[in-house]
Amino acid sequence: MSDTHLGGAVATSAPPPAVHEGLDPAALAAKHGLAVSGARPGLFEYVRDLWSRRHFILAFSSAKLASQYSQAKLGQVWQVATPLLNALVYYLIFGLILGAGRGMSENVYIPFLVTGIFVFTFTQNSVMAGVRAISGNLGLVRALHFPRATLPISFSLQQLQQLLYSMIVLVAVALFFGSYPSLRWLLLIPALLLQFVFNTGLSMIVARMGAKTPDLAQLMPFIMRTWMYASGVMFSISAMLADKPAWIAKVLMYNPAAVYMDLIRYSLIEGYGAGNLPPHVWITALGWALVFGIGGFVYFWKAEEVYGRG
Repeated sequence: MSDTHLGGAVATSAPPPAVHEGLDPAALAAKHGLAVSGARPGLFEYVRDLWSRRHFILAFSSAKLASQYSQAKLGQVWQVATPLLNALVYYLIFGLILGAGRGMSENVYIPFLVTGIFVFTFTQNSVMAGVRAISGNLGLVRALHFPRATLPISFSLQQLQQLLYSMIVLVAVALFFGSYPSLRWLLLIPALLLQFVFNTGLSMIVARMGAKTPDLAQLMPFIMRTWMYASGVMFSISAMLADKPAWIAKVLMYNPAAVYMDLIRYSLIEGYGAGNLPPHVWITALGWALVFGIGGFVYFWKAEEVYGRG
């Protein structure tokens, strides 16, 4: 401590507050209610913060959907035209040339194929958008403070909105080939909700992975294509693998993409009966949704403080 004479008075230089009070910086910050900038909030606080931004999530997903085809002359028509054209190509190759619709009439196989394309595209696009949710929006992540889970959730919601538009065409295809409205159509609601929860959880998992390893976005199309062929999008798994060991078909039928596709096919298509579904299919669908929905959310939240850094 030093003394300085100023006009007869004595000025004493005081030590820094932390030394004067005998506190270290962390204790001093805690005493005055200060927190580390960008620190991960508690899980329940994080959920409350997300809920408070629900209107932003909806608006952001709607804006992304509206801008997706803004440069194309046909605009939003491509939301429906793209999966329909994919279905046409797969029908020509797998339906007519390879006979993948064995055991099904044309009135069943064509809605079966179109449903599979539309429903798998829902999952595929959610994953592809999720893997770039952080790495593709670094400017937004670094400029503003908000729960980062907002981004993968918004992208999954965008894909759900796109699927709902596509459902108009899907219903028209089902009607054209003789599948008329019944009480089973109400099962579409829980099936789509469970798939949305599953997609969102998976999207958050790949969002965290893609934030750390941006090259994952280049690998993901190959992973998704393999998953598509293993999920029975273009053919019935049980019919196609009838001469193979039974466990192979069971594994493929219980994979989540196949479970959600078959539930929606069962709900919508006349002639696609419960015999085409694996046992306990609703419990399986709920289990996949809970495991990936909750697990993916917690997995993403645990890295909240590192997104956008480095």
